Amino acid sequence: MRRMPPGYISNFDSASGMLRATARYLQGRDFPGWGLGTPVKRILPLASHLPQWAREAIYAGGGLGEGIALAKTHKVSSDRIAEWVTGLYPARKYPGAMIGSSNGALVHLAAALGMPWLPQTMFVPVRQADVHPDDAISGLNSGLDAGRRLLEVNPDIQLHHMHDPNQDRLMLHTMTYFRIKWIKLAQAYKDFLTDALSPGDPIIIVDCTRKWPVTRLGDRHVFQFGALGGATEKDFHEGTPAVAEYLKKYDSHRRKWEPPAPTETYTEAEWGFAPPLRKEIEDFAARRGHPIITLRLEEPEHLSPFVADFYRDQLRKRGKPHNRLFIESFLMVEPYWTMRTGSVPYWMKFNMEPSREAVLRYLAQSDRYEDIYLTLFQHGVECVGLPPIDDWREVIGKAGRRGTFLGFDPDLYPRDFGALARYQDSVQEIPSRYPLPGPVRLEDLRQFIVRDPDRYDISWEGLPDVAQHREQKADA
Repeated sequence: MRRMPPGYISNFDSASGMLRATARYLQGRDFPGWGLGTPVKRILPLASHLPQWAREAIYAGGGLGEGIALAKTHKVSSDRIAEWVTGLYPARKYPGAMIGSSNGALVHLAAALGMPWLPQTMFVPVRQADVHPDDAISGLNSGLDAGRRLLEVNPDIQLHHMHDPNQDRLMLHTMTYFRIKWIKLAQAYKDFLTDALSPGDPIIIVDCTRKWPVTRLGDRHVFQFGALGGATEKDFHEGTPAVAEYLKKYDSHRRKWEPPAPTETYTEAEWGFAPPLRKEIEDFAARRGHPIITLRLEEPEHLSPFVADFYRDQLRKRGKPHNRLFIESFLMVEPYWTMRTGSVPYWMKFNMEPSREAVLRYLAQSDRYEDIYLTLFQHGVECVGLPPIDDWREVIGKAGRRGTFLGFDPDLYPRDFGALARYQDSVQEIPSRYPLPGPVRLEDLRQFIVRDPDRYDISWEGLPDVAQHREQKADA
């Protein structure tokens, strides 16, 4: 069982973090320190006591330490990455498997169903120097040859070279973002699914249809300027007063960004599902006798209200209190302690204004939660779309009894980098302890959906037929 990732895979990423959190839960284990080693977990909180410039330097230096050299991208092996992914999961039979888009709410859904999730997207950080964060064209050119070398030795992937000077400003000083997406089903994925599933067990394709303007560089190669978060596509590609103010604050030589002209709108780099993989999955499933279920959503956070309400419903069915909400941010997810504390998970894709507005809409439409716990990812930049800390106090103020920040110092927000090592310990401070429940049946999921099928901005294609068939087979 391969535990250590290849040296060119980032630990500091949504996909790898969510993958390991899911695998740890299926091992019956928690996810301490966001998977950081013990020395790093002990040292990182000390950085919160340093001056701002020192904290930012340490944060950026962490990216430099994870990156692979531009000249060595030909050493990246998608096969080896897939072997590492599948090696994280216990070797046993599962009631089904998920494959596709990254999503924090999906981590909790996979945990509830007792299913592994195989990501389509992984992040390969690549070291770069002498590229200013606000110079998109230099960023593109810096990674062009390296990207082509990576693609030459990995014919089963497509490459999304991403450059986001808004949220990733500190990291872009030392590295650039290569996100790879499998467009063929990796052999390690096939082997794992063959061993882990029995004929009749479903494969759930997680299809986030979110797109973004990109510049096409080759058949399997695109450059994406900007990303989902606080800034809009207009902010990134046309310029706005908010962008001008942000760039002035950081003493940039620009007052608007001038990225290469987009040639098309295509699958978003971090969260979107690349359609070519679908046929590969369907062909494999047909040969092995696995029904296909498609979970489709446009925005990553569209799944969050559904999962929160589903968890609340399951707690109610088990006769447990169901008025404690745990709001997570980006890769700071903890399925094990969410279950053990009887909490309802609500995942935000980032700590930006669109996410804050989404969680406020959810709270306005839900029965009141007595307790609300909120953790925020600390990315170190006062960027376009970042709400001030008082606006987050409005969120926890919706609690009927107690609302509290969890795992970070609000006075240091958004630069309390020690929170990356601290938040999981803080989750354990939530009162109450319950044993881990067994996996929820697909039929229970179907029954929850059919009560109000139009309530959520997601769709489940194929689930009713599969769930009912499995239930009838079990009764027989």
